Amino acid sequence: MATRVTDVDATMAQLARVLRPGAPVACLDFMVPPSRFWWAWWWGYTRLLLPVAGWVTGGPASFRVGRFLGPNISAHYCRHPVDGIVTAWDRAGLKDVGARTMSLGGGLVMWGHRPGE
Repeated sequence: MATRVTDVDATMAQLARVLRPGAPVACLDFMVPPSRFWWAWWWGYTRLLLPVAGWVTGGPASFRVGRFLGPNISAHYCRHPVDGIVTAWDRAGLKDVGARTMSLGGGLVMWGHRPGE
């Protein structure tokens, strides 16, 4: 079952709370490529190829997962742009927060740490 983050600030505050003082945190996530060229390829992959490949390799359940991913990744970044997520990490008290796109814009790596006490 998929879970949707509805309150990024609350989610990040909870993450920061449970980290040990001084502990690092990193996140690897899907992302929507910002380049129109790569976005078009990504859209075709997530909307067409991924569901079909899911069906072929795993049947109806994998097909549903394949159909879910692309639209939900797009919707997430419409609601929560990367700059807003970085700001939420900062507001949660995490330090040295950074973000970098990878995989032609289809991936996002973020990092930071909870300050020591």
